[in-house]
Order: sequence, then C-alpha cells, then structure tokens
Amino acid sequence: MKWDELSLPQREEVERQLGILNRGIVETVPEEELKHKIMKSVATNEPLKIKLGLDPSAPDIHVGHTVVMQKLRQFQQLGHQVQLVIGDFTGMIGDPTGKSETRKQLTREDVLRNAETYKEQIFKILDSEKTQVFFNSEWLAPMNFADVVKLAAKVTVARMLERDDFTKRYQSGQPISIHEFFYPLMQGMDSVALKSDVELGGTDQKFNLLMGRTLQKEDKLEPQVIMMTPLLEGLDGVKKMSKSLGNYIGIDEEPNEIYGKAMSVPDELMIKYYELVTDLSNEELKAIEEGLKAGTLHPRDAKMKLAHTLVRMYHSEADADSAEEHFVTVFQQRALPDDIEEARIAASEFDEGEIRLIKLITLVGFASSNAEAKRSIQQGAVKINEEKLTDIGAAVAVQTGDILQVGKRKFAKLIVQ
Repeated sequence: MKWDELSLPQREEVERQLGILNRGIVETVPEEELKHKIMKSVATNEPLKIKLGLDPSAPDIHVGHTVVMQKLRQFQQLGHQVQLVIGDFTGMIGDPTGKSETRKQLTREDVLRNAETYKEQIFKILDSEKTQVFFNSEWLAPMNFADVVKLAAKVTVARMLERDDFTKRYQSGQPISIHEFFYPLMQGMDSVALKSDVELGGTDQKFNLLMGRTLQKEDKLEPQVIMMTPLLEGLDGVKKMSKSLGNYIGIDEEPNEIYGKAMSVPDELMIKYYELVTDLSNEELKAIEEGLKAGTLHPRDAKMKLAHTLVRMYHSEADADSAEEHFVTVFQQRALPDDIEEARIAASEFDEGEIRLIKLITLVGFASSNAEAKRSIQQGAVKINEEKLTDIGAAVAVQTGDILQVGKRKFAKLIVQ
C-alpha cells in the first residue's frame, strides 16, 4: 500500500489516527511500519489487532497501570480490535523484568483469581464488547517438550543476557533460573498465536515486546509494531507510581480519595497526567496547556479539573461533582465535612481512661499497621479535634464526639462504648 494510492479522505484519516495514537508514546518500533499498517487498515476497512499482555500477579490497578490501557482505548475508538492476553500460563512463572531475584511462582488458583479482578477493573476503561480476552494457556499448555526445545533454539543465551536485569544479576552472582529465560519466549509466542499487528507495553518491556517481532518473523508472519508508553511518576513526583511506595492513585478507591490524591500531583507533572491517564481529547489538552502558559488558567483550577476528570472516569459525573464539593469544603474553606462517619471504640481498649494514639489510629482503620500509624504521626498528619499530635508514644483521653483526622481525607467521629 502506497501513500499516493489513498484518496484524500483516506490520507486525512491516516493522519488523524496517527495524531491520536502517537500522543504520549515514547518509542514506536518501527515507526514507518505503524503508518503502513494504518494505511492498509484504512484502505481495506480491516481493523488492526492490538495486543496487551497482562501478568496477573497484582490485581489492584492504579492510574500508572492505565497509561497503556488509555492507549488501547484510543485504538478501540478508532475502530481497531483489542486482544487482551491474560497470562494465566506465564503468570505462574512471573515476569523477571526489573527484578533482582527469581520471582515466586504463583499457583494457578492465584493467577485465575487475580485475572478476574483485573478484568473487572480493566473494563472501567475498555469497551468489553470490543475486547477479545484470551488466556495464553490455550496455546502454551499443549506444547510438548520437543516444541519447547524447538522454541528455545530460536534465541541464544547471549541474546537473553542482553537484557539489563539479567546482565546485572549474572554479574553480581544472583541466581537466574532457566525457566525465567522462557518468559519472553512465551510472551513472543502469544503474538505468534494471535497474529498481532501491534503490541503495547511500558519502556521496561522493550526486550519482551521485540521478542514477539522476532518469533513472528521466524514463523513467516508480518511482524508486529511495538509501541512503548512511559512510566508514570507517582504523587512524590520522583519515583514510579507504586502501591508499595504509597505514591499511587487507585482506580477502585473512593471518589473523595481519588480527588484528594489527584490534588497532590506536583504542578510540573500535571500535563503529563492529563496526557497519559485521562480521556480528554488532544484539543482539550492543548487548550489546558495554552491556558497555563498564558496565565489565563490557574494551576489550581487545572488540577481541580484533573481530579474531577479522574473521579468521573472511574465513578460518575455526580460522584466527581460531590468529591469536588467535599474538597472545597474541607480543604479550601478549612471546614470539617458534614458527613463524618462514626468509628466505635470499645471501652475495654482504654487503660485508665487513655488509649495509645497508635492503637487508636489502627483500630479506626486509618492505618493497616502500627508502623504506618507511626509514620502518619511523625509526618504531622494526625489531629484530634483539629489539634495536631506528633508524639508517637502519646496516650490520649478521647470521648464520644471527638473527631480523629489522619491526613487530609480521613475523618472519624469517635464513639466510645
């Protein structure tokens, strides 16, 4: 398919699709092949097959995970077909990418349970009717040992050791199990089985994504194009968004929590968040950028729109309006919310009328451990009746009606019984 073989409307459609799909992409390999595939799709009215593989080892999705899913959604809106590969087979090995040690293998029951949770959350973003869901055990499990040996013969150990994480582990004497070498091969086999046209992934997945091209060529198939999305910094503005680091926004969190966390996004990352994790159009994004640059849009207002957008995407417009009202009431007007939930504390938890502050915070459910409660106190995030408490060893004499606050968004009216 050549450019001059397309009609003017077809050329305009190709350019429109590329303008949408290239938004926020770090690297496309190779770029010219993507354009050629879209040209062919437009000319024949045949959708491209766009693949994303998921290793369901951690089913709680935060907005950092949604960067690649927003790209899938854009492909869907342009009429292309999404292939979602649940790695029920590869998930029992675990992707070694970026790991300094051998990954613990999951049981099949763990993988399938996590996969169901993944699907529930993913379809908050993708159109389930336009998404094909596959489990890669369908084509990997039937392979016999001769098939595996034949597959392994297609890639050398030297090629595997080109991976930065494997190289570091090898040089430092950290163990590398043979089965870890099979992970990128199996991910590549997914692309062979599905005849994928495009595969998406993060920049840390480049080796695995390229393996799909390699194995498709070996199988005399047209090789897939790979498109890599950037890693998203968390609320600290420095490290990759991660639940373990606490710098994340979970898509299953309550509206007030999502809104409040989004208001903590560093100003310098605001446009990146808009670009990568919202469903706003390129035109809307450009208007926000220009408004901030010209000074006609206040950064606070832009951030409130970001927070409102994220709540609306994962809950509803009404929930977003309510969360915004709550934020304005509590934080901009410095008032306590009207609908503070009650937390009941048994009198037996007290010692001579007092209870340790750390214990109180964990009993109410505002910390999952004593260590987390201690950190909140040390960070000056704990108040009772709006009085800040910073002594981690403190015992307090609270009574019914007192208001415990931890952080900017957690409030409880204490009921002693």
